[in-house]
Amino acid sequence: MSHPDTDLLDSLSAELSQRLKGLLDQALLGFIRPNFASQFARHAPELANFRDSIARTDSKDDIEFLRSFQEFIPTTNYESYRPFMAKFFATHCKEADVKNMLAPGLPYCLAVSSATSGKASKTFPMYRPAPHVLHHPIYLPLPSPHSEGSTLSPSSLSFGQALKIDFEDGQKSKVLPVCSATVGYLRMQMDWDVEHDKDRLDLWMPGKTDPYAISLVKSYRAFFILNALFALADRRVTTIRFLFASVFVNFLQYVEDEWLLLVDCIEKGIIPDIENIGHVREPLEKHFTPNPLRAAELREIGPPGIQGWAVRVWPDLKRFIGVTGGSAAASVPKIIHVLGPSVPTQAPGYGSSECFIGIPYFKGDPNTDFKIVPVDGVAEYLDVRSNEPSERILSAWELVTGGHYEPVLTTRNGLWRYRLGDVFTVKGFAPDDGIPVVNYLHKRDDSLGLAFGSTCTESQLTNAIVSASKRWIGQIIGFTVVGDDRDTPIAYGYLVEIGGEIGKDARLATQQIFEDLMANDEYRIAFWQGRARQPTIRLVEKGTFTEYRRQKCDKTNISMAQVKVPIVSSDPTFKEWLLQRVIMEL
Repeated sequence: MSHPDTDLLDSLSAELSQRLKGLLDQALLGFIRPNFASQFARHAPELANFRDSIARTDSKDDIEFLRSFQEFIPTTNYESYRPFMAKFFATHCKEADVKNMLAPGLPYCLAVSSATSGKASKTFPMYRPAPHVLHHPIYLPLPSPHSEGSTLSPSSLSFGQALKIDFEDGQKSKVLPVCSATVGYLRMQMDWDVEHDKDRLDLWMPGKTDPYAISLVKSYRAFFILNALFALADRRVTTIRFLFASVFVNFLQYVEDEWLLLVDCIEKGIIPDIENIGHVREPLEKHFTPNPLRAAELREIGPPGIQGWAVRVWPDLKRFIGVTGGSAAASVPKIIHVLGPSVPTQAPGYGSSECFIGIPYFKGDPNTDFKIVPVDGVAEYLDVRSNEPSERILSAWELVTGGHYEPVLTTRNGLWRYRLGDVFTVKGFAPDDGIPVVNYLHKRDDSLGLAFGSTCTESQLTNAIVSASKRWIGQIIGFTVVGDDRDTPIAYGYLVEIGGEIGKDARLATQQIFEDLMANDEYRIAFWQGRARQPTIRLVEKGTFTEYRRQKCDKTNISMAQVKVPIVSSDPTFKEWLLQRVIMEL
């Protein structure tokens, strides 16, 4: 049976279930057989029962190997891998100490998580897959050099740390960059090793608005101003691509703030005098020539503000690619306004530093519907609504449409039944292969209940402020929720940045958010029992969240495109910094 508005199936036939099982079993074997020889699989206490089972059976029998996996591999979290990852950061790291750590050989790089929650970043090894796999759409490839027009897709190749691994002969060594997963895969695809970064400063990839040299700029402000300069000078842009849609809003803020400077530079063909670009100024100057006609066209259009501004600046613009869910959802009205009604939007995919999980499902809503493909890892599932005392791990063919599940990942890079902490709902099953198509909901985080006395999910908190902003507040640039402990009991305290004028009845937004949150049974009970009170809304000054991203990039190894503002922040330092920027309360 299929949905009336899509080709998705509500349930799987016995034949399709078997076909899906065969597909996922083969993918899983392709990961766990080679990774069973890793240091982690050989020594981690979590896998002891699995090792014993394999030793007692025919290890070459695929059916027995899978049965042992399903019966004896428990779920794992980062603490299981932490002592193994620590070896990469040893003062004198030798090849023998880290070779075959989680998967065969040495990793290409170490992927670092975004640490959005305020906790310490996590690092994961990334190993180079086979060439045909590396160019799968799930790995966010560069635009094709044969595609028409240009792509505005700022790519930062900078990294905050490079680890040296000494080979056994004592003569050679390997450098591992610590970077975001997207940067790691981009370097793999282009075969851009760290040691020769400076040899490529004159490179300009066909189909990209930005020359290679910009990707090596570490200053957050300089990176976006230079990307804006070259993008505005290029009239042929057909695609805008940012990992998170909210980062595009940051980009637009720099365009607006530096509009006169940018247009003047385009007219004269000069690179602006901005900080920390001395190492790339000369190659950028070679690429940038005076264009008074383009400057005159831009002056007539003006800075971002009018509806459809992007299509006036780039008349051939066909699509926008970026994550518009989660913390980026608040930016969507601003982006839709700037793009205009003619430019469709889609997500780049669904994934994390641990694993790239899903690709957009274009026969549904490509912004929210993701097909869970077994390319970078195989997903199993925990039913978050289950009342069973022990969490039973489900396979894809056991899922139910409308159910809420947490993915458990076994990956190409050597994670075993790793709990990601996300929650999504199953929208249905693809009719060709039975693979689940899902919508992301929120993180599975019990700390919200402990902090606030009740648990509203991140998606509920986001939907409430997005709805209230459309009706009462005005255009939101960004937001986060902190514990408002100025009174008891503690409340959800929204800290919001807006663009443009505040709505004349903005004070009514608090009541609407309260009514929306009261639809949550747990919050409503907590409120009537005196364990929660009405939410509060305070506005912060313009540029607050752009400055937060800049500071986080400058202080960490996190890619500029990867920085997210947390929906709920428990970081006391971040909270104190935000409260200093409050300008009014609704």
